[in-house]
Amino acid sequence: MILRRIVGLRNEKSGAFGPFSHQHSRLPLSPTDSWMLKSIKNWPFTSTAIMIFILSALAFPAWSSGTKAIVYLSNNDFLKQSFNGDIPEVKTVWLKGMLKTDISKTLGHNYPALRVRYWLKDHRSAWILEEIGREKPITVGFVVQDQKLVSVKVLVFRENRGGEIRFPSFTEQFDGSELDNNRQLNRRIDGISGATLSVNAVRKLAAVALQLSDYVMKQQTNK
Repeated sequence: MILRRIVGLRNEKSGAFGPFSHQHSRLPLSPTDSWMLKSIKNWPFTSTAIMIFILSALAFPAWSSGTKAIVYLSNNDFLKQSFNGDIPEVKTVWLKGMLKTDISKTLGHNYPALRVRYWLKDHRSAWILEEIGREKPITVGFVVQDQKLVSVKVLVFRENRGGEIRFPSFTEQFDGSELDNNRQLNRRIDGISGATLSVNAVRKLAAVALQLSDYVMKQQTNK
């Protein structure tokens, strides 16, 4: 509604006619419309430019506004570390069937994507996944080899509290863990005071990474 009124009034001034133009230009303007027209009479923008600007702003995720993302490790550097500098070609796995069911059960909700990218070389795979901590996504990199976690790195953290999960004293607890018979993590992970939700997010993603790796390796075997 705001976009329609702004662009319509701008077209009133310029004489333009289109889907957002003021089609009843000969009718008296309301006091509000008159004030808006006076406010924008000197704007150097066209109606199209105004529309593009507003729609572009709306395209950003809501959580990105005001968020101070701390990048501890870039995706590329994580992948270089994971494969000794020789990054394999990126692949994609679609989340469907039992795989989707397992992941949804682990997270308590559907993963917010229809497919997930991964990198595979021999029996070693790398995954970059995201899960909400308290309010914002935490980006975590996982490396799985022979169906066991061998590396967990917090790549990007966006919360105000809980950043301690990036330290090796926490992430190294996952080394050597694998799926149990219920397709969940087979070991207990010690928490961090004041970072319970962030800890839970990484713990869930660790199980998801193992589920994804298990699925991909089985697909490779069946080829």
